[in-house]
Amino acid sequence: MLAKNATYLINHHKLISGINTSIKKTFLRRYSVSLIQSCSKSTTRTNKLVIYCNTQITENGKNGNVQEAESIFQRMPFKTIVSYTAMLCAYAQNGQITKAREMFDEMPQQNVASWNAMITAYMRNGKRSNGIDEAYRLFLRMPERNAVSYAAMITGFVNVGRFDEAKRLYSGTPLNWRDPVCSNVLLNGYLKNGKLEDALHIFEGMVEKDVVSWSSMVDGYCKNGRVSEAREFFDVMEEKRNEVTWCAMISGYFKMEHFKDGFNLFLQMRRGGEVGFGPTLVTAIFEACGRLGQFEEGIQMHGLVSHMGFEFDVFLGNSIITMYSRFGCMNAARYIFNTMNRKDLVSWNSLINGYVHAGELEEAYQLFEKMEAKDLVSWTTMITGFSNKGLTKNCVDLFNRMPERDDIAWTALISGFVNNGEHEEAIYLFIQMLRSAVRPNPLTLSGVLSASSDLAILNHGLQVHTHAFKMKMELDLSVQNALISMYSKCGSLDDAYRIFKSISAPNLVSFNSMITGFAHNGYGKEAIQLFRHLENRRLEPNEITFLGVLSACTHVGLVEEGWKYFGSMRAFYKVEPGPDHYACMVDLLGRAGFVDEALHLIKSMPVEPHSGVWGALLGASRAQVRLDIAKIATQHILELEPNNAAPYVVLSDIYGFLGKRRDEEQLRLAKRTKGIKKSPGCSWITVKNNVNLFVSGDRAHINFGEIKITLLAIFYEMKQFHCMDTDWLPP
Repeated sequence: MLAKNATYLINHHKLISGINTSIKKTFLRRYSVSLIQSCSKSTTRTNKLVIYCNTQITENGKNGNVQEAESIFQRMPFKTIVSYTAMLCAYAQNGQITKAREMFDEMPQQNVASWNAMITAYMRNGKRSNGIDEAYRLFLRMPERNAVSYAAMITGFVNVGRFDEAKRLYSGTPLNWRDPVCSNVLLNGYLKNGKLEDALHIFEGMVEKDVVSWSSMVDGYCKNGRVSEAREFFDVMEEKRNEVTWCAMISGYFKMEHFKDGFNLFLQMRRGGEVGFGPTLVTAIFEACGRLGQFEEGIQMHGLVSHMGFEFDVFLGNSIITMYSRFGCMNAARYIFNTMNRKDLVSWNSLINGYVHAGELEEAYQLFEKMEAKDLVSWTTMITGFSNKGLTKNCVDLFNRMPERDDIAWTALISGFVNNGEHEEAIYLFIQMLRSAVRPNPLTLSGVLSASSDLAILNHGLQVHTHAFKMKMELDLSVQNALISMYSKCGSLDDAYRIFKSISAPNLVSFNSMITGFAHNGYGKEAIQLFRHLENRRLEPNEITFLGVLSACTHVGLVEEGWKYFGSMRAFYKVEPGPDHYACMVDLLGRAGFVDEALHLIKSMPVEPHSGVWGALLGASRAQVRLDIAKIATQHILELEPNNAAPYVVLSDIYGFLGKRRDEEQLRLAKRTKGIKKSPGCSWITVKNNVNLFVSGDRAHINFGEIKITLLAIFYEMKQFHCMDTDWLPP
């Protein structure tokens, strides 16, 4: 009767697994105790029970139920090496390394499997920094080893980056155990750490290569951006390819934005019928279609998935929602969302994020409020959505409602204020973040540095730089680029260039920041020289790069060089000049006296010029006293910005210079009649943490008398050296 009960329990374990978890635990515990007590009289019955108990210990260990595993282990009337090893692994999998070692030491006898389990336990335990050393000491004491022992130890050294020791151990591995398991372990370690040449050396030295070896080379080379070489390995494989190999090669193409190559390879896989494909590959294709804007292929894949009857699980549904959201097809994304039988947080967040990027903030917020459970991604996405619309008050209200706030939430809020020009509030929030003991990340520091640079407050920028140094983030590339921009805008160009030179591998943003810094501080030749250095490094310049270069040419009057770089944008770099680039060229030509050429350039623009373009022409007409050109520029500016006072001021100045007093007075009268006022000039400096604001025509400053005396002293000193307009007097 008892044997029948034990057999029944084992054969119907799947049925039991459907029972409520707490009921199942109680049932199994009581039934196990009953079986243990009853089976102690029969060796045959005990053997069956031992197998069952060992299985239960293993399952409970994997599921984190260590106490349940202990309870079963302690009640076993007879334990085998497998029982001890199962309990050892249960402890190790749940971070209880001390108990695992105690169990290992208590074992009446040990075999290779138990030694391997203890070695693996030490290596997987992240709480002990010397875990790998203890594992290696145990490895050296092993009375007997097998291929798993060497593979496990090599894996441990690779995982902590000790490749020299891994290579020495690999070299000492018996040849009959080296390939393919140990070789694959070291091969994968090299590939994951970008050591492609070392990986190739191991691969070429392998006598026996399996599909894992080949697939690892394909995947490793793809992930390191060397897709062409990965394809060579892929083509040589032929019959050895499996779904993992195909997925690695196709995903490699997608990662490098070679969509057609990747999609064509997928079609080749389908036509060949060599292997099937599952949700992992399909999801990668959906992601690539969305990210690279391949609308037609995305629709085709959706149709294929539906036609083939793929199980529409959450993972696959989320990838389709994300794809349609990136296309801006929010109705389609919402349809997929509504048809999903089961949704997780990613489903909700993906759709909310899609609405936010599509600018449909009301729909995003309605969906957000319907969520039963929200995570940090949900809150942060909505904060970003409100900040994109300039609704910073809503951002703060939402932020204050958050049950918990991490560095990403703080960064989203701070960046929102920075992007909306509310720089002082952004700096205040950063201070609040530090006081709340949340550690900033590099993006936080980059945002605050941007606020400091736009306010031209060097002191704040220096303090943030100090924080970056203390937090060991000063070598983060995004922080370094922000520091270059901050120091440049604050006029500390030496510091900006020092940081630029310290970057081991500057990217395009680094060069753009430094080129723009040189240009805005009047170092045009240095900016152009740096641009040539960028070209020598084979980096592709973008629109921002050329704005900096053209601005540099303007500051030093390099008309021919300006024309050359402007022409090279479309011809050599496939960068379409925008209105801002034309404005730079108009400014360059106007300053050099080529006002007619500047007007001709504007008329040749493929897009409508904005007010900045006409403003540059207006400034040039003033410098060259060209009333005809000034009238044309004024007409266009007032059409675009009727309340802009600059055209009235410039045109009246030209009238005055030409002696046309009547026209000048009529223009000033028209300006007053329309109620148009020129925005007063404004500047500020920070002295002893106090911001001193200076507005044109304002005499309300507390130190106005002292400032006036100082200006008079400077004025008379400059007058002696004949270096100023004698018609000017201090207020």
